[in-house]
Amino acid sequence: MSLLGYFIDFIQNNRKVNRMAFWLLSIVWVFQTVIFMARMIELNRLPIITPFEGLFFYGWVLVTLSLFINWYFRVDFLVLFTNIVGFIMMSFSMFTPTGDVPEQLEQLLISELLIIHVIFILLSYVLFTVAFAFSLLYVMQHHMLKQKRWGKRLLRFGSLSKLDKLAFVTTMIGFPILVIGIILGFVWASIKLGELPFTDAKVISSLIVLFIYGVYLYQRVVKLNRGYSIALLNIAAFLLVLINYFLSSNFSNFHLWY
Repeated sequence: MSLLGYFIDFIQNNRKVNRMAFWLLSIVWVFQTVIFMARMIELNRLPIITPFEGLFFYGWVLVTLSLFINWYFRVDFLVLFTNIVGFIMMSFSMFTPTGDVPEQLEQLLISELLIIHVIFILLSYVLFTVAFAFSLLYVMQHHMLKQKRWGKRLLRFGSLSKLDKLAFVTTMIGFPILVIGIILGFVWASIKLGELPFTDAKVISSLIVLFIYGVYLYQRVVKLNRGYSIALLNIAAFLLVLINYFLSSNFSNFHLWY
């Protein structure tokens, strides 16, 4: 219902529906938070290990961050695009196992280092999702301006410079978090597996994602490039994040879900 409200607002510029959608999503956030805390108390650990828990945590953090940004920065339409992704993640979680990990993997998976590694990786994905939404808004407004499609909706996108800056800031924050998450993953693998898994499919794809975002930041900071092409690069980088999250795990030797 919240997404439907944001979509109606996007089409019809209906502020009343926008406010209703915001409060509906806030209720969703309350329910998500209660479920997350209850599961943490029940299992006596951070619930981020199983496929259901990982997707749920991703969706919860994404909703939290998008509500905060929408409230603090007043960026119209951001919540629509970020929470389309969040809604898809929550939908996927409905079809994944909800129980604990197999008993024989319990000692291997439940360690402080692994939990921190997973948290950092998921947080970076959330920030990249928000950066993707800003870049997508930039591209859409760019095309609207070129086609001279004036109207109230165009004004609500915000300035191109603002969208470009916010996409850069969220990417800049997410990049070092991803770096730390990957480093912690290497440390965990070295301790638990006795080797550094450079040939693992998930590791390779994660390093490719890191490289592409590094190229984006290099172009943005060193080359001082701005605008449409940089926004497209950010969007392409996020598509690689999705491939890394959902597909490369199928070819990994030990990355079961992340």
